[in-house]
Amino acid sequence: MPNRVPDIANCIEQNLNQYFRTLDGECAQNVYAMVLRQVEKPMLETIMNHCGGNQSKAADVLGLNRNTLRKKLKDHGLL
Repeated sequence: MPNRVPDIANCIEQNLNQYFRTLDGECAQNVYAMVLRQVEKPMLETIMNHCGGNQSKAADVLGLNRNTLRKKLKDHGLL
């Protein structure tokens, strides 16, 4: 399986650069939380679909404890 991390990192970098361009001189705030929120939900949705909705398998794929995964799913309205 090829390593896809550089593609993801490149996508995030391009989108952040676009975000800063659209600020037109305004001060950016809370970028860390914004990026995590924007990345986490689609990642969780994709992994859950990949794992056929099996939370234990998804937790293993993500390297998370199942309870942590459930909390994140609830936080994003995915449960």
